[in-house]
Amino acid sequence: MLKGVLGKKLGVMRFFGPGGQALPVTVIEAGPCYVMQKKTKAKEGYEALQLGFEALEERKLTKPMAGHFQAAGQGGFRHLKEFKVDSTDEYEVGQSIDATIFEIGEKIHVTAKSKGRGFAGTIKRHNFSRGPETHGSHSHREPGSVGTSATPARVLKGRKMPGQMGDKKVTVKNLTVVDIRPEQNIILVKGAVPGAKGGIVVLNKSDY
Repeated sequence: MLKGVLGKKLGVMRFFGPGGQALPVTVIEAGPCYVMQKKTKAKEGYEALQLGFEALEERKLTKPMAGHFQAAGQGGFRHLKEFKVDSTDEYEVGQSIDATIFEIGEKIHVTAKSKGRGFAGTIKRHNFSRGPETHGSHSHREPGSVGTSATPARVLKGRKMPGQMGDKKVTVKNLTVVDIRPEQNIILVKGAVPGAKGGIVVLNKSDY
């Protein structure tokens, strides 16, 4: 059974639940994805499906990629990703996979690349407290002591320091699907999802 698809973050909104409670939700376009290739245990050593998402014009494809997509007969795609399955026998190359693989109320994991914040200091990056502003202090936003004395006389690895913030792969687990709109291939997920509007997300069932 396939337990995940590729999707696109469309934005956030307010959703009113059955009891009238206002819920913050993220709107995700979940598919449609198309089966581009079947990986079998006999040939590749494992069972998986390669899914394509977001159509791409043929003129933008390289010849090798155009040949790869030709077998599925669904045109070219901008994004490809493999999803493991127990058996590929129940799926066919070119088959469409959409938001209907999920159910209202179930838990899913969402993986995406977080927004890049550039080079950030310790206050913004690690939520450090700032130093005094008055009484002659010159340590307003400095991180403070980072090293040790004569032994071992160096900065230990793993110390929270200024550096690149964001632009990393992030997974948010156990988000609840509050609504599904199959005619639009849209699902509404309670809570926040990493990344900016239009970013690609990977949706997996929580038991994946």
